[in-house]
Amino acid sequence: MTTRTTPDGDETPGAVAARLTGRPVTGERPLSGGLAEVTLDDGRSVVVKRGDGPGAVQAEAAGLRWLAEAGAVRVPTLHGEDPHHLVIGRVQQGRPSTGAAVRFGRDLAALHACGAPAFGAPPPGGPTDAYIGRAPMRNIEGTDWPAWYAEHRVLPYLRHAVDDGTVRPAEAAVVKEVCVRLPELAGPAEPPARLHGDLWNGNVLWGDDDQVRLIDPAAHGGHRETDLAMLHLFGCPHLDRVLEGYQQAAPLAAGWRDRIGLHQLFPLLVHAVLFGRGYAEQALAEARTALAR
Repeated sequence: MTTRTTPDGDETPGAVAARLTGRPVTGERPLSGGLAEVTLDDGRSVVVKRGDGPGAVQAEAAGLRWLAEAGAVRVPTLHGEDPHHLVIGRVQQGRPSTGAAVRFGRDLAALHACGAPAFGAPPPGGPTDAYIGRAPMRNIEGTDWPAWYAEHRVLPYLRHAVDDGTVRPAEAAVVKEVCVRLPELAGPAEPPARLHGDLWNGNVLWGDDDQVRLIDPAAHGGHRETDLAMLHLFGCPHLDRVLEGYQQAAPLAAGWRDRIGLHQLFPLLVHAVLFGRGYAEQALAEARTALAR
């Protein structure tokens, strides 16, 4: 292939892949948004992803490395990055299976058990100002999960939603009350876990080798129940078997099911900021339920 730039002067995905992998490119095709699949001359397929904001590529690459270093969950191979692009291995997808789900649950428990220096700790080499999806996410460290979760995961997005008019000021009071009562609602204290951080179904890829791989992390130190709450929020194939594998490897503290909504406040408010009122109403409903327990 000889095309090196797009009509607006940017590098083509193929040119980016060739530069960052050091391999000639034989083909490329767009996938969606800022993603493209590129075929290298040795037959491998890679995905070229363009970062959405300053530091986004650095944050994602650091997260992928941190997850891979745990030797627990599988992630695509990271072939290279620059300030604006990420090149990772293409995952050939298959059908979800119960066996892969149980293994994924065990692997996720092993990832969490690898721990983090603190709640909010970014991956080594990752920026403080990171992202969850397209929303900014600050990785500020804390030692007490309830206080950290309120200050750095719930309240910033609540304030944003109120400022945008997505949540009315009077409605925000119920979420603020949850934050005040978090020490009594949060369950037994747990050490910081190594989180994927954005573990919705779209970031769980079921490979044709019957193994699960995780993409697009918003990795940081957090509470392990938060990753599991995200899987519940948007659904996951064979979720009961994923939980079975997780519980076999690292049983969850009593009452964890009652705390799912508490951990979903963070992603629901993020989605309220990004996508509007429907998610705000879900967040408010979960806050009311938490206070009623």
